[in-house]
Amino acid sequence: MGTLEHVNMVSSNVDLTVEFLLTAMPEWYIRGEGTSGKCLRWLHIGDSETYIAIEDRGIGEKSNHITYHHTGVNHIGIVVENIEELVSRMRAEGYKEGMHSLDHPSRLRYYFFDHDDVEYEFVSYHEGMDKNDYSD
Repeated sequence: MGTLEHVNMVSSNVDLTVEFLLTAMPEWYIRGEGTSGKCLRWLHIGDSETYIAIEDRGIGEKSNHITYHHTGVNHIGIVVENIEELVSRMRAEGYKEGMHSLDHPSRLRYYFFDHDDVEYEFVSYHEGMDKNDYSD
């Protein structure tokens, strides 16, 4: 059996990506960081099991990737226990919101964008409900 360990991404500003992720997930921490080769700076942020690897490649500008249009990742999904607290923190910091899905019997979902317009889905499952219920 396989388990997703990490996602690796390039950021136009690593510090702003870290701020976004720590606002969303204040229990996360920087697991390691450094430099290597053409990577001006890298770091791993997450918990003891999973993380997001963030790299600064010296580009300094956003990608022209349009989610749900261009080939590539559309969003990164993260399960949270208390979605109301997360939404409150993200709104207080003024992060751009995407769609919300609040009428599903098994889960609540909110989408937020970081400074590079990378979309993150934050989902909270209702206790005792089927996480694999794919009905609309």
